[in-house]
Parts: sequence; structure tokens; C-alpha cells
Amino acid sequence: MTAYPNWTPASRPGIVPLHPYGFGTILGRSFVALRHNPKVLLGFALVVQAVAYIVLAAAVGAIAVASFSRLDTVAYGGDDWGAIFAGSTVITGAAALVLSLLVGALSVVVQGVVVSEVAHAVVAEKPTLKAVWARVRPVIWRLIGYSALVVLASLVVVGVLAGIVTLLVISVLWLGILVGVLFVLGLIPLYAWLTTKLFLVPSAIILEGAGIHAGIARSWRLTRRRFWSTFGVIVIISFGFSVLAQLISVPFSLIAGIIPGILAPTGTDEIGAVVGMVVVQVIGQFGILLVQCIALVVQSTSAALVYVDARMRVEGLDHDLHTYVEARDAGATDLADPYLVGVGRVVERPAPVPVGTAPPYAGYGAPAGYGAPAGYGAQAGYGAPTGYGAPAPYGAPPVPAPAWDAPAAGSVTPADRSADDAVSGPATPPPAAPPSPDVAPPAAPTSWAAPGSPTDR
Repeated sequence: MTAYPNWTPASRPGIVPLHPYGFGTILGRSFVALRHNPKVLLGFALVVQAVAYIVLAAAVGAIAVASFSRLDTVAYGGDDWGAIFAGSTVITGAAALVLSLLVGALSVVVQGVVVSEVAHAVVAEKPTLKAVWARVRPVIWRLIGYSALVVLASLVVVGVLAGIVTLLVISVLWLGILVGVLFVLGLIPLYAWLTTKLFLVPSAIILEGAGIHAGIARSWRLTRRRFWSTFGVIVIISFGFSVLAQLISVPFSLIAGIIPGILAPTGTDEIGAVVGMVVVQVIGQFGILLVQCIALVVQSTSAALVYVDARMRVEGLDHDLHTYVEARDAGATDLADPYLVGVGRVVERPAPVPVGTAPPYAGYGAPAGYGAPAGYGAQAGYGAPTGYGAPAPYGAPPVPAPAWDAPAAGSVTPADRSADDAVSGPATPPPAAPPSPDVAPPAAPTSWAAPGSPTDR
């Protein structure tokens, strides 16, 4: 009985195969990841997002009520009423903007947690929230800084363009409207291009510990030659969840419009009708909020998978992941982070072989054409020359035939000579070689006759 002391079980499969995969795998496994570690993804991410949006809505609502309630203390339509209304509007808008930025910062934290968890899921690990946060915590301020930089750049661009359009509208109305439409049409492809090229910045910051500038450069390089597949992932996920949010909001909006007529058919303002409409609106908004939270998790998951696939194709990350998984399953400890091993290297992969083409075998050349055998004459009656050795290897140049002597006199019959003369004319026989003194002359040929013939005596 043979024992195998070095045998280890097969490695556990992760959420994606450890080799470059395609568009469908990225799109499909972005949803599968939700089931891999629900405590982190569906637990932490969704709860934090939901609580953040609820706090945002409650805070903005409270500030709006406190600001606009001062209108009850002045007469409607007066100068004081207009000033209070304008001031309340500015205060409410500013509070909503600041709180939205804070919620956006929490969204970045959620995105970092999701990317870190997916990186573990690729190598079939299911970490705790504490282990995931240990990877995200050192770079959390870089993520928030990158998010703030994107928001600030967007506000500057939109503000400058809005100012230009406003000045043109004041001067020439039709020209301002035309320029405004052109600006909007130009911003759409610019936004799509920049969003795609910067899609992997959070993944590079989290998994590589890169700075903001280095993360932008890494995302720019990794999405090279992968623009359309990355853009397709973004568009399909965003469009799909937008349609789902609309499917949830439209029925609740219709129900909210019908409830006052059902609860107050006489048209009077009853408390029940108002409460019912508010409850329906809150339920619809909560459903939309849930869809938006799931969309953030799925889009963050797809960003991590696109990042892993891009590094597999460019830097050979799949080999590092295979090495890590095999060593871990064999019992090794204190392993290096596989996502930090080959950062920035370039691995040239062989070109794919078309389907149906047989691979070349080492040591064999292309088959050479078969020509006429070397050393054979054109006259009939001559056999194959003697003295040939083993055939040459397949594909090697042909070996020239060794020189051989002309046939001895008398070995060609008169019939053969007559046949040759009929083809190529009479041939002059070669002169006979003088007999060697050391060699005895050949014996006379023995005559033979059939039994019973006249010569059989």
C-alpha cells in the first residue's frame, strides 16, 4: 500500500475562478457576492446606508420645519415675510448639502468595506467585520479625500459652466440657451468617460494602499483596453437598479394620490387622509432607499471584480492568488498579501491559439516535400544501390547517396542492352578491368540441360 504524506485536499473555490474572466462573470458574480458573506455586505453596508439616509431625511426635515415656522410670526406678503422665506430656503439648502456630503462619506466607507470583503471572497475567505475594517481603516481618509475631490471638481465645473450660461442668457437669450444645451450634451460623454476611467480608484487605494494621485494613475492604466467592458458593467448595473427604483416609486406615488380621495371624499382636509398619504410616501421612499443601498453594494462588488480581472490580465495576479491559496490550504501561516506581491509588473501572456489548430510539438519541423531518390539512374534494369544506412530524421535535409561502382561486365544481358539502345541509342560498354594476380579467374559456367533433352547425355 502506497502512502502520500504530502497530499492536501483541493483548494476551496472562491466567488470567481482564479484566471481572467469575462463580462458575464463580472456581472453575474457581482450579485452572487451578496450571499457569500451577508453579515458584512447585507448587514453592515445596508444598515449603515439606511441609517445614514434616515438621519439625513430627519435632520433636513427638522431644519426646514424650524426655519420655515418663523413665517407664521409675520404677515404674509410683507418685506419681512420675503426675507424670512429666502433665509429659510438658504439655510435648509445648505444643511441638506452638508449632510449629503457626510452621507456620501459614509457611502465611501461602505464601498471600502465591500471592496475589502470581495478581495477575501476571491480567495474563498469569509472574514469578520473586524478583519475587513482592519484593511480599510488605514486608508479611510484617503477614500474620503478622493470622494471630496471628485465632488469639489464637479461643483467647480458645473458652477463655471452655469455662470457662463447665465451671462449669455442675460445678454442674448437664444445664444445662452443654445450654449447651455451644448454644455449639457458635452458633459454627458465626459462624465461617462471619467467615471469609467476612475472606476477602480477606491479598489487601488484599499487593496494596494495607494495614495489619491497614485490610485488615479493605477485606475487609468488598468482600464486601458478595457474601457468598454468596464463602461458596460457600470451602465447595466446603474440602469437596472434605476428601473427597479422607478418600478417601486411609481405605484406608491399613484396610491398616495388616490388615498386622500378615498379617506376624504368630500374634499375636507382630514387628519386621516394626510397621515395615510404620508405613510404611503414613507414606505415608497424606504423601498427606494433599500434598492439604492443594494445598488451601491453591487456596484462596489463589480468594481472589485473588474480590478482583479484587470490585474490578472496585465500583471499575472492569478498566479499570485493561486500560490497564496495553495500555501494557505497546505497549512502555511504569515503569508504575504497576494494583492501586494506583483503591483506594477507587466506579464506578457501568449496569444490565444485558434480553436481547431493543433499545437506544435517541440523537436519536429515542418514536413518536407518528397523528391526523387538520390542516386537512381534512368536506365531500366538497375536495382537499388547498396550501401545506404539508416534513414535521415524526419524534417532533416536528405543525405546524399554514397558513390557506387558501375556494374561489372556481363551483368547486363543482351536483352537489357537492346532495350536501352532502343530508348537512348547504343551504349559503349566500359572496358573490362584487368584481372588481379591475387584473385583466381572465375570458373567456367556450368552447363545445364533439362532431363530428356538431346543434350542430356
